[in-house]
Amino acid sequence: MGPETTTDEVLRGVDLTATVALITGASSGLGVETARALAAQGARLVLAVRDVAKGEEALAAAGVDPSVHDLRTLDLADLASVRTFADGVMADVGRLDLLVANAGVMATPEGITVDSFETQFGTNHLGHFLLVNRLAPLLVRSAPSRVVVLASAGHRIADVDLDDPHFERTAYDPWVAYGRSKTANVLFAVELDRRLRHVGVRATAVHPGEIMTSLGRHLTRETLALMTERVGPREMVFKSVEAGAATSVWAGVVADPDAVGGRYCEDCGVAGIVTDPASTTGAYAYALDPERAKDLWALSEQMVGEQLD
Repeated sequence: MGPETTTDEVLRGVDLTATVALITGASSGLGVETARALAAQGARLVLAVRDVAKGEEALAAAGVDPSVHDLRTLDLADLASVRTFADGVMADVGRLDLLVANAGVMATPEGITVDSFETQFGTNHLGHFLLVNRLAPLLVRSAPSRVVVLASAGHRIADVDLDDPHFERTAYDPWVAYGRSKTANVLFAVELDRRLRHVGVRATAVHPGEIMTSLGRHLTRETLALMTERVGPREMVFKSVEAGAATSVWAGVVADPDAVGGRYCEDCGVAGIVTDPASTTGAYAYALDPERAKDLWALSEQMVGEQLD
């Protein structure tokens, strides 16, 4: 397996008829492909979307019959929506074998969520933080189970800033905000895995690669130029959506849970820690720092207003 491996190649011969999977952001791009691939192997899906009608249309176009799966409204930028969604799943869904925290935003204009969090940190990290923790009892009851958190090589742009996570004292930079949120995604997986592995729930962060999806809808010439300043000029090698979603389904279904638990994965494999800044693969050490992960967890609990066990 490698960068060009597709979802269907990863799941060839895998029977998922007894599997229930929840996917956020299942109305476009990687979310739709992840749903299609899992459904093709028999999985039953709970699909979180902001717009159910849009989700049904996108899934049908991909060959997934939305009528046989469970589409529900979720806005990760609104903690009340997250709580309502999670409460509904806990009440209605009997088991949960896999949760793919796929939804996200990238390089957005400066803004805040409904709960006054910086948009990217609030949506990409805090929304998923609350969602997964609210669904943790179901994951534990269904163990062995897994959580796959969509991170990005963009975590290399910036570490989390635990003292100023919402740019209240520093000038806003869309790529620094994105980098912080993606580092938070990796750290969340590290600490979640530490907390739940003893009860059979494993968590993994994955980088899907460079893919042309609606995630880039906020990009402008200015933000692209700013990105070049951040990482330097380089040739972009884009994956297909099928290859981009492959690492998610590999980590969530096929990979050895002990090998991927608490790790950062890419190209259907476990990535190492970057020691050469010129390297184009691997994770920066700060994103896998267990003490940093604990500190972020404590701060996240304060922000969402819940002590999560």
